[in-house]
Amino acid sequence: MAAFSGWQRDGVMDEVFKALADPSRRRLLDSLNARSGQTLRELCAGLDMARQSVSKHLAVLEEANLVTTVRRGREKLHYLNAAPISDIAGRWISRYDRGRVQALADLKKALEEDPMNRPEFVYVTYIRTTPERLWQALTDPAFSRRYLGHAIESDWRAGSAYAWVEDGLKIEHPGQVILECEPYRRLAFTFHTFTPELAALVGLSDQTVTAAASEPRSKVAFDIEPHGDQVKLTVVQDGFEPASTVLELISHGWPVKLSNLKSMLERPQPADDTAKAATAR
Repeated sequence: MAAFSGWQRDGVMDEVFKALADPSRRRLLDSLNARSGQTLRELCAGLDMARQSVSKHLAVLEEANLVTTVRRGREKLHYLNAAPISDIAGRWISRYDRGRVQALADLKKALEEDPMNRPEFVYVTYIRTTPERLWQALTDPAFSRRYLGHAIESDWRAGSAYAWVEDGLKIEHPGQVILECEPYRRLAFTFHTFTPELAALVGLSDQTVTAAASEPRSKVAFDIEPHGDQVKLTVVQDGFEPASTVLELISHGWPVKLSNLKSMLERPQPADDTAKAATAR
């Protein structure tokens, strides 16, 4: 089974490498790296390519999970997705001469270090698990502590408050609320509160926390969709100001935490977790 799973992952990586091999598709990624969240019309206007060609290339990039889309009214916005680039860096780059994949490394660095042109953060990953177990990982404090580094405690009802808990620190605020809660499908909540105590705990400077605390509170949404024997998880965080401090912080933080979540759920399930998951269902 492990060999089969490895073969499947290699097949996914093949699709990523094939998508990146085409110069026109790399130009599309460059365009989205410069300004993520573009419509098809905007992408066509910025590139010397016919609309039909752009659509075909975007379909290939979406199939490889390098581009993801979000509907906003009647518009379809296109975003870069850093997950496959992170997978390539983690699973493949060390096996090859670094000079041969420098372009990929540069792209990964750009995705991680230049978030300021993005009006919102969008991240898509595919996890070999079930919607029920993924939901449990998102809402059970014992699970969230393992991949987030802190627990989220709530009764998980729309309109209810939640608490951010780590190492004896418990952050509660009237603005920290659950916005939507559809088990196994969608979870949305306002982002946590930045406090001086949090700065001391996680090693942020007082200046960074003060800047983050002064911004409007952003919103996080998790969308869960079955996808064969996997689950597609889309994380969107929006509501940022231009040059947002919070956007810069979460653009570095979420990829690591979601990678931890994927690794945790794809490891063989301990007997006690199996019993707990069965009870939750």
